[in-house]
Amino acid sequence: MTKGSNIQTQTQQQTLTQTLSPQQLLAVQLLEMTTVEIEERVRGEVMDNPALDSLERDEPSLDDTQPVAGDDYAADDYDDYGDGGDIPVQQNYGGNRDIPAGDTLSFGDTLMEQLGELPLTPLQHTAGEYIIGSLDEDGLLRKPLPELADELLIYNNIEITAEALLEVLGMIQTFEPAGIAARDLRECLLLQLERAGTSRDMSLQKRIVADFYDDFTGKRWDSIADRLGITGEECREAIADIVRLNPRPGASLSESVGFSRQQITPDFLLDVQDDNVYVSLNNAHVPRLKVSDEYMNMLDEQQDSTDSARRAAALFLRQKIDAARNFVNAVQQREHTMLSTMRAIVKVQKPFFLSGGDEATLKPMILEDIANITGYDISTISRVGNSKYVQTPWSIYPLKYFFSDGIVKDDGTEQSVYELFRVLQELIDDEDKHNPLTDQALQEQLAARGYSIARRTVAKYREQLGIPVARLRKG
Repeated sequence: MTKGSNIQTQTQQQTLTQTLSPQQLLAVQLLEMTTVEIEERVRGEVMDNPALDSLERDEPSLDDTQPVAGDDYAADDYDDYGDGGDIPVQQNYGGNRDIPAGDTLSFGDTLMEQLGELPLTPLQHTAGEYIIGSLDEDGLLRKPLPELADELLIYNNIEITAEALLEVLGMIQTFEPAGIAARDLRECLLLQLERAGTSRDMSLQKRIVADFYDDFTGKRWDSIADRLGITGEECREAIADIVRLNPRPGASLSESVGFSRQQITPDFLLDVQDDNVYVSLNNAHVPRLKVSDEYMNMLDEQQDSTDSARRAAALFLRQKIDAARNFVNAVQQREHTMLSTMRAIVKVQKPFFLSGGDEATLKPMILEDIANITGYDISTISRVGNSKYVQTPWSIYPLKYFFSDGIVKDDGTEQSVYELFRVLQELIDDEDKHNPLTDQALQEQLAARGYSIARRTVAKYREQLGIPVARLRKG
């Protein structure tokens, strides 16, 4: 090759990308909205687009609904929505629209307030909201950060690295109370010790948790003292400080933030009569939509004119009518998707609803199960299940409550993990408080009842229930 010569090469690379159309993006946005949000969006759209007419819904009766069928069914084909006329969908059949969720403010709301005080980028703020929404009732983050990054990409089309999530997590871990958003009990204790170390020397306590955590949980105090080169008395004093820490910062926050009459607007209403389960959308306050007949007639009059002013007017009318029709169709698609998904959940969990909410009757169910029944994508099912609630005659439940992994017992039957939680809680409630059951003893008793799971799995479930280790339960 001669000096200074330029060689041009051409390569061909094939990439696969998926771009959502504006109509698809609108459908996704509406599907993620709660009942209150969709009502506000619909009323706002009616005000902004004169080609969109609204009618208040009549109050229907229970006779307007049909019980959930027991046979398999697939989602309707929604590729063609007609000309954007009235939406033929099941309506609200009564019941309270706003349901008190309880007298205490959730720790999530308080964390969101603290998040809003940070100087974050929009991406960091969204990631922070998702992390807070992923905390369990104890205020701990059980999901690995790479898994959260995958969920944000798959379900929310947001691309962020696990390293960037770790940076946001570190900010959230500075919130009150100390220990919030820890990824396990060890990190929870360390976060609290770090915070307490600003007022007194907690270096010994931090070293015990950081370097001798297994000995600490195993109550091997002499071993810790020997390896640290301290007296038994010094070790016991440090251990006493650690034991006083809170392993459930989320629960303590809910108890300490005061009283507030929070309201939840259920997205679905469910009733049980005899052996039938009826389900409907709670959309009585969402206006029914249709394209304006007046605008359609005006378009017919203007579009065939040769006059430039009339043709310009016709173009304006068509744009407004097309926007109105697209919005009507998107609302229609949302309501059909919502109802089809909820009916599929009821179909799988029908024994639970017929029993009046007995957790023992809950069946293992994951997003893929409902996707297979309805024919929708898993991400669609996730959007329906996120932040949505169903009102039953005895309680109100987030849809996430009905999704859980399954446990296969020794006899081959499969049960929801909630049933295992119930059995585990029952064993601990009935234990001798002077000689509480270790995780190994709990594993053996669960095995006697047909649940063959590892000791570390018992420990994980115990922590998820917010139950401390045996030595800390000793009365």
